[in-house]
Amino acid sequence: MHVPSPSGPLHRAQPYALGLFRAVVGLLFACHGAASLFGVLGGRNGGTVDIGTWPGWYAAVIQLAAGGLVMLGLGTRSAAFLASGSMAYAYFVVHQPESLFPLTNGGEASAMFCWAFLLLVFTGPGAFALDGLLAARTADATARAERAPVTA
Repeated sequence: MHVPSPSGPLHRAQPYALGLFRAVVGLLFACHGAASLFGVLGGRNGGTVDIGTWPGWYAAVIQLAAGGLVMLGLGTRSAAFLASGSMAYAYFVVHQPESLFPLTNGGEASAMFCWAFLLLVFTGPGAFALDGLLAARTADATARAERAPVTA
C-alpha cells in the first residue's frame, strides 16, 4: 500500500480542502436553520417553527448561528462542538426511537452533520477561516507594538 509523502501535493492541499469542507458544511447547516426559522429555501413547505417551541425552534437557532460561525471560520471548534451535540441529540431523541438505522429512521442528515462537526472540533477550521485572519492581524499588531520605541 502506498502512503502519500507528508510533503506531497495532497498533504500541502489539506488545509485548503479542510477549509472548503468547513465552509460547505457550515453553509448547509445554516440553510437548515434559515429554512426552519424563516420558511425560505424550500424548507418546511414554506412554513416556520413556532418561536420558542422545544426542540425545533432551539435547534433551528443553533443551526443558523453555529452553521454561520463554522462557515466563516469564527470560533469554529466551539460552534462545531455545539452543532455536533445538537445533531447527536436530534438523532438519538428524534430519529433513533423510530428505528435503529439512519436509513430507515430519517436520521441520515443528523448523523452526517454530527460526525462532520465532530471532525471539525478535532481538526480546526483549515484555510480561509476568519479566526486565522484575526489571529494574524493580532500577532502583527503585537509585533509592531513590541518594535515601537518607548517614549516617556
